Amino acid sequence: MNLQPKTDNKQPGKVDLRDMSLSELSGWASSLSLESFRARQIFRWLWRSDVTSFDQMTDLQKELRQRLSELSYISSLRPEKIERSQDGTRKFLFALSDGNHIESVLIPEKGRYTLCLSSQAGCAMGCLFCLTGKGGFKRNLKTSEIVNQILAVQGALLPDEKLSRSSASGGLTNLVFMGMGEPLANYENLIKSLQILLADEGCGFSSRRVTVSTCGLVPQMDRLGKDITLNLAVSLHAPDNETRSFLMPINRTYPLEVLIDACRRFPLPQRRMITFEYLLIYGVNDAPEQAQALARLLKNVRAKINLIPFNAYPGSEFKQPPPEKILAFQQILVKNHYTTMIRQSKGADISAACGQLHAHAIYAN
Repeated sequence: MNLQPKTDNKQPGKVDLRDMSLSELSGWASSLSLESFRARQIFRWLWRSDVTSFDQMTDLQKELRQRLSELSYISSLRPEKIERSQDGTRKFLFALSDGNHIESVLIPEKGRYTLCLSSQAGCAMGCLFCLTGKGGFKRNLKTSEIVNQILAVQGALLPDEKLSRSSASGGLTNLVFMGMGEPLANYENLIKSLQILLADEGCGFSSRRVTVSTCGLVPQMDRLGKDITLNLAVSLHAPDNETRSFLMPINRTYPLEVLIDACRRFPLPQRRMITFEYLLIYGVNDAPEQAQALARLLKNVRAKINLIPFNAYPGSEFKQPPPEKILAFQQILVKNHYTTMIRQSKGADISAACGQLHAHAIYAN
């Protein structure tokens, strides 16, 4: 365990308490000869009460608060821009301390709010259909930058939108790591952020309400299944190696047979399934025979399938299939006994739909 987290160049000599898991915070507090219970006290203030200064930690002695302020700081994010779609979806643009930008998307649904989180500034995966990847990879997000997206968005909710105060979620009911970047390529910070999100002293989310999506980094998938319990989504998008390698360069490293084997061995709690995301692109992967091939590919996998009609963006070479082709594709999978949903992407009019996040372009405008 690293008891001395890296300091931030914006706060020379100080550590960001929101970059630490509870175990790391406990180790750091111990190195300062603080009582063992202090770390849990501080952790609860950080995540359940969302404090922004040490003076708000009212059950800590004034001398301790002063000492903490000399050695550490509490980071936060504030949206530079919030766009609202006609369907109620909101896209939040955040500026990071080094000038990079990321986006988060709040998706309203009946009785719940789902927040789509970013894990990297940009993306290095190079998927042909994804606008985020076309902007290139900038860097991994720190743990604090991942989880602070949640605090910033919940702070922007109106009082009547805060559906539940049973946890630190402040009205957010579901979290999906499907924003900018490949979450498993930022593995260590992802795991720490998940530990904060799922901890009772932290944000208090149920593992049933948190989903991590991956394009198929097999070694990290194996680690994830051993390290933590949550929902897994796999971006599949093709039932054969030739088509998938054309769309997703990662398939050349971890081809379908390797990826599907990893899915079969991924540990799942009872009654849970892996969600396979399948982006339907006209003339590329939407043929009936490709639906049949997909059904065969997922045999003996605890799978459900989300069909996502392609969301066009300026300059895209791809198009969305007509509705009748989308329905026909779905029916083939249903007849093969797969739970198959057509996901109606929200926020397309503000470039907030799947594959459309492109923060630096939005900021430049």
